[in-house]
Amino acid sequence: MPQVSITVNGKTRKAQAEPRTLLVHFLREQLNLTGTHVGCDTSQCGACTVLVDGRSAKSCTMFAVQADGSEIVTIEGLAKNGDLHALQQGFWEEHGLQCGFCTPGMIMSAVDLLHDTPNPSEDQIRAGIAGNFCRCTGYQHIVNAIQHAAKKG
Repeated sequence: MPQVSITVNGKTRKAQAEPRTLLVHFLREQLNLTGTHVGCDTSQCGACTVLVDGRSAKSCTMFAVQADGSEIVTIEGLAKNGDLHALQQGFWEEHGLQCGFCTPGMIMSAVDLLHDTPNPSEDQIRAGIAGNFCRCTGYQHIVNAIQHAAKKG
């Protein structure tokens, strides 16, 4: 079984993974980072979105061995020293979550969006999160949360 070495949330982590192990399962089962959710296993819902080398990626679409040598950020890696990331705070303050299942993936997609477009319009936000499904909120509060975070810079 190959050994995978990835930097996750700033720490180098090594573990063995079968070649067919999806990154989402590696993160959850091998590294115990359960904030990344398994939703559909077909890349439709976006609940498994993480940052791979600075770009958002659905971790159900890549094998752990493909991430060998990469830098990955999960939802657990956003808060610093107990302070929520601006997007996490925005979701809290603007009621951008209900059940919370899609929230980690939404936030990670929004991190990538705000990296590329620091002051997005509502249409740009909706396009930026188009690969993530929410079955609870109706999206407006999610858009508001991302706008809130953009203002906080």
